[in-house]
Amino acid sequence: MSAALSAVAVIGAGAWGTVLAQLLAQNPAVEVTLWVRRPELAAKLVQTRENAAYVPGQLSERVAVTANLGAVSGAEAAFMAVPGRGLRGVLAELPGLPALISCGKGLEPATFKRPTQVMAEYQPDAALGALSGPNLAGEIARGLPASATVASRDETLARRVQAWLNQPAFRVYTGSDLVGLELGGALKNVIALAAGMCDGLGLGDNAKAALVTRGLAEMVRLGTLLGGDARTFYGLSGLGDLMATCASTGSRNHQAGVRLVRGETLAALTAAHLTAEGIPTVRAVARYAAERGLELPISGAVYDVVFRGRSPETVIGELMLRDAKPEW
Repeated sequence: MSAALSAVAVIGAGAWGTVLAQLLAQNPAVEVTLWVRRPELAAKLVQTRENAAYVPGQLSERVAVTANLGAVSGAEAAFMAVPGRGLRGVLAELPGLPALISCGKGLEPATFKRPTQVMAEYQPDAALGALSGPNLAGEIARGLPASATVASRDETLARRVQAWLNQPAFRVYTGSDLVGLELGGALKNVIALAAGMCDGLGLGDNAKAALVTRGLAEMVRLGTLLGGDARTFYGLSGLGDLMATCASTGSRNHQAGVRLVRGETLAALTAAHLTAEGIPTVRAVARYAAERGLELPISGAVYDVVFRGRSPETVIGELMLRDAKPEW
């Protein structure tokens, strides 16, 4: 990788992809191309410079917009901001690039692979990293302060991403625990679904605080088993992201949890374009735990409500009546 950045690409023009492109464009040393899956949306973005369906605010004129993946072939790095279900399809057509940075927060249900593991299958020679943290796109779009962590086994890549994105309202830290960072971002979505269910049922702040705390314990238990560093789960991509998504009504996973316990179906959420990565992730987590006999009671309860149609009240009662045990 060269010492100076000439161009970067953002792959995916949802809320987070659009905000990332805007953040990068605020760095005068960065030339940004935003890839949009739908040609009609790309044309609208070029004309209006606003992605109003996903995030408020004007898109910088410094962001080049395209619906042609081939147009990013000259980029030195690509920020992959596509939903997990669409990642392989995009990677199959993406030109070979020196570096890829995952910006998604999920696990592949069929394989239990993290996004960078999937990326490595398609571009084994690329340097890989992941960006994660308490990053509600709407708040960042309004210029409110936020922080994130970029993790990579390639220290040069981590420092370059930090330099590209660091600015007065967006502070980026670096780390090397790629496994823990990706797992923290994915697993907290399951707990955020549970927190939304808690709020949707009106169970109160005491119940939600207990649920989130015990949910963090599950994240650490599973995450360290899979090779993550326990400290990572108490950082921005773990506890920080967990706090934001469990507390904010702007979190898609929180919203999904609320709507599911109020009677909406998964089909209705899909029709409303509510992409909640916690839904496929909890399916993957439940399968993995069942195959290995792991005890993940909150994740299991979320799975039962979402995919088995069990009553949330019944599931909560079962959680409260589990055998008494020490906290640690």
